[in-house]
Amino acid sequence: MKHLLFASLIGVTPLLAAAQDMVTYTSDMSFDDATFAIESAIVDAGLVVDHVSHVGEMLERTRGDVGSDVVLFSNADVFSFCSAKVSRSVMEADPMNIVFCPYDIFVAELPDAPDSVTIGFRQFPEGPMQEVQTLLTQIVEAALEE
Repeated sequence: MKHLLFASLIGVTPLLAAAQDMVTYTSDMSFDDATFAIESAIVDAGLVVDHVSHVGEMLERTRGDVGSDVVLFSNADVFSFCSAKVSRSVMEADPMNIVFCPYDIFVAELPDAPDSVTIGFRQFPEGPMQEVQTLLTQIVEAALEE
């Protein structure tokens, strides 16, 4: 069992490293306007927002509990959603692409940059997952046009 766990951990490492690469956009929209624009662009693409994680609120609420005095975000939300069409396509290419689902777009406002927000998502590997990257790019660019 220990060998299986070790092999599983080794298999996870490249995915964790890949998740560090991001595609980001900066906007002078307010945080509220940016989150509204992202949610609207997701819905306008015919998709449903499955969940909104209020990461900024959680980190601020628990900051003292974990012994930190660092304010990471003024605001930060992550929108999670899926596309039946795109997900089927990328998972028919490789069922293990399930690891990337649902898809997430974040909106973050840093305390030292209150006049701008960063909007972004993870960069996906070459091959079939570029279909997801294209979808997320289209959603963010549509939101930024509003």
